[in-house]
Amino acid sequence: MIEEPLPGQRAGRVMLIIAWLLAIALGTWLFGNWQEGKRNPNQAPQSRHGEGFIEIRLASGQGGHYLLDGRINAESVTFMLDTGATQVAIPLAVAERIGLQKLRPIQVNTANGTARGWSTAIDSLQLGDIQLHQVAAIIVPNMDGEQVLLGMSALKKLEFTQRDGTLVLRQNTVE
Repeated sequence: MIEEPLPGQRAGRVMLIIAWLLAIALGTWLFGNWQEGKRNPNQAPQSRHGEGFIEIRLASGQGGHYLLDGRINAESVTFMLDTGATQVAIPLAVAERIGLQKLRPIQVNTANGTARGWSTAIDSLQLGDIQLHQVAAIIVPNMDGEQVLLGMSALKKLEFTQRDGTLVLRQNTVE
């Protein structure tokens, strides 16, 4: 004859199972955040204000890339700094999500060849406390992912230096 567990024993087993499930879920969440932090260590960039300038220091992520969370027209995006890109390049899905208008059609030269895209204008681009206005950009329909390439149309408005895995972006606030 099989004995039924007492009500207290059954509740204890259920609580143990729930505790294990919560521990596994918490571990998964923590590991995911740790991985994201290694990929993009600049999710909340700190700005430093000096006499006549604002600067942010960026740590390189996995693979040596500089990723940075910021905003385009007050909408959150993740940037990848790309000094080889002439303009800020925005994937079509991101452009649609943040409400950018396609202006005139253009040909875009990429590492994978020529593609079509559209010019657009960014009213406001924010990197930490650094604010840029009226930045030329392109919308690229076949660009994978959610990352916006922060190209020279934005970077030329800043001073930047890179040394020992740290990139410093500086905006002069005195004309």
